[in-house]
Amino acid sequence: MKNPQNPTLLKKKGANKILESILQQNKTSNAYIFYGPDGVGRKSAAINFIAEIINKNNSNTKVFEKITTNNFPDFKLIEPTYLIKGQQIKRSELKDHFNHKNKPIIRVDQIREIRKFLGIKSIESEKKFIIIEDAHLLNEAASNCLLKTLEEPENGLFILITSDIDLLIETIKSRCQKVKFNRLNSYELLGDLKINKNFTEDIESKLLNLKDLIYLANGSPNKLRENIEIWLDIPGKIKDKLQYPIYNNIEILILVKDIIDEIDLKKQEFLIEFIQYKWWKETKNIEISRIIESLKANIKGNVQPRLAWEVCLLKINLNSLKNKN
Repeated sequence: MKNPQNPTLLKKKGANKILESILQQNKTSNAYIFYGPDGVGRKSAAINFIAEIINKNNSNTKVFEKITTNNFPDFKLIEPTYLIKGQQIKRSELKDHFNHKNKPIIRVDQIREIRKFLGIKSIESEKKFIIIEDAHLLNEAASNCLLKTLEEPENGLFILITSDIDLLIETIKSRCQKVKFNRLNSYELLGDLKINKNFTEDIESKLLNLKDLIYLANGSPNKLRENIEIWLDIPGKIKDKLQYPIYNNIEILILVKDIIDEIDLKKQEFLIEFIQYKWWKETKNIEISRIIESLKANIKGNVQPRLAWEVCLLKINLNSLKNKN
């Protein structure tokens, strides 16, 4: 692809190689499924792919920017929504860390909007383009409606993005060309990071735990950048104390107070992932890992964070005392 917006797309292999071949041969299908783990560039690749198709006949250099800001008249983004007090709220419109009892889904009226959208004549391109994000969250009625929509239009190109292709109904999968996105290995993640202009030598010098952050990214460049941003924002006095399990009750209570006072819930969730991995590396103690897993569940279950942290760390200390005896 020309002028890719995501550095990961520079690699002419895997999913990008397939998309490059489709563009070169000028043989696009009406529907695609971009599947693979979160954070590996599926949406960026989808937008690049659409922009390249449009630019073959339009040469509008701002297509990518317009699509990204949802400001291109022949493009529509469908994303999961919450139903809150009778109103549908898009997931992207909520705060980064929003706990809600209802799970987000894609609803049938959202798919009906696509049919209306396709019925309007294109303005800046030869056809309409639709991205359905987290398509595995289509409910049954929406899936059936989408299936009918995929069967009918010749003026639309669909890209369904999903991290769990198995949750899509077989009849939808059979009507789409599938493009798989794989996780990057540690070497590729580091290479992707180093070509990012925001990753300076000064930042690298502060990342003494970079290998741990890469591991926790689970092959996702986006997740790695998020991990680094969070890590740099955590006070040093907290990071220093979390390199090893703590076996002093007073130190535990002081640390928990610092965590609650200075770190928001999203960053706390990252810290839990970090200590679970880091402390397993240091101790190889499966019981410690299980106790931290309980902390993770309690935080996600809206247990009061201070209490959840104190119980977890004090249990780990108690477990250590029992082992010594």
